[in-house]
Amino acid sequence: MPWSFPRVHLERRPRLPRRVSRRPPSTRSRWPWVTPLLALVLVVNASALGYRLSEGWDWGDCYWMVAITIPTIGYGEVEPLSTAGRFVTVFSVVGGLAVVQLSVQSLLGLSEAGYFRRLRRRRFLNWVQTMNDHVILCGYGRIGREIGEQISREGVELLVVEMDPERKQAAEEAGLPVLMADATLDETLVEAGIHRCRSLVAALPSNAANLYVVLSARGLAPRCRLIARSDSDEAARKLRQAGADQVVSPYVAGGRTMAATALRPLAVTFMELLAGTDCKVEEFRLSDDPHKLGALNGRSLTDLELRRRTGALVLAIRNPEPDLINPYTYRGSTYNPGEPNLIANPGGEVTLAPGQLLVVMGSQQQLEAFGTLLGSALVSIDAMRE
Repeated sequence: MPWSFPRVHLERRPRLPRRVSRRPPSTRSRWPWVTPLLALVLVVNASALGYRLSEGWDWGDCYWMVAITIPTIGYGEVEPLSTAGRFVTVFSVVGGLAVVQLSVQSLLGLSEAGYFRRLRRRRFLNWVQTMNDHVILCGYGRIGREIGEQISREGVELLVVEMDPERKQAAEEAGLPVLMADATLDETLVEAGIHRCRSLVAALPSNAANLYVVLSARGLAPRCRLIARSDSDEAARKLRQAGADQVVSPYVAGGRTMAATALRPLAVTFMELLAGTDCKVEEFRLSDDPHKLGALNGRSLTDLELRRRTGALVLAIRNPEPDLINPYTYRGSTYNPGEPNLIANPGGEVTLAPGQLLVVMGSQQQLEAFGTLLGSALVSIDAMRE
């Protein structure tokens, strides 16, 4: 008899039911007002249909009877009612009272839950998404109010980010849109349009809060222009290290202005005098790419005749920072890194080079003609915010 392995009978384990992860149903409806509305529509149409079947009226009389019955106005019957019509009337009255009570309770519940506040915020955020080339002002204290007034006077769109309810109300009374949120959070800056704004001003009362705002803004939008407020030299140094383009101390700036006013009053009030005229001062940044400058690259102000062709006056030219110069990018250009960073009242021999910032004064038409003359050499607003 041939040898073989013994048969082993394995006991089959019963198959366990497969576990299915179940989530509890959501108790929050996306449209919480739908239920009261559907209940009202159901009662109105059911009552009108009841009058139509019981009394044989046309639809106009049926709905008119429902309209004067549900709110218990008591104008009287359209025509004498039959017994079935009276039952329909009782249904309309009882159902109408139930629907009204349900609607009132739902509206009170929505108000207590903050539904309408969230709805208004969602609509406001959708409107903020349409803002472009605006200024974000973080903080609406004493300094923030002056900043907001000056920027609004220039006709530039301004969005205030403020957490204090009293300051929010003050900004709204001044006609400024306010985003009530924490400006130190990344999501707040994104909602405010940090990727589409012209610049951001951090004017919060705390140096630490302004530092957080600058750090968050610089991380989200590396090319955005950031202006911050500081109360000390140490805070100003840290804000610059965090990425602020300009740091302003109210006490230092105020002291310098008062001293300059005592010595040169007309020169100090020059910008205030311009505010009441058609003359403006704008900044024009040239592209870093020499190829985009084309024929403008290396041309002097005398050769270009900018004043004669546009009527605008170049007040100053700021060369790029030495640590930001890419030798490969500036190869073949006429820019000399040894030149001063800021050339005030430039002469006709000053030449244009990639990355320069031109400070120009003129009327609105003159400034538009100046930008048109620069053409592709001018960096677009969107490109500067990438």
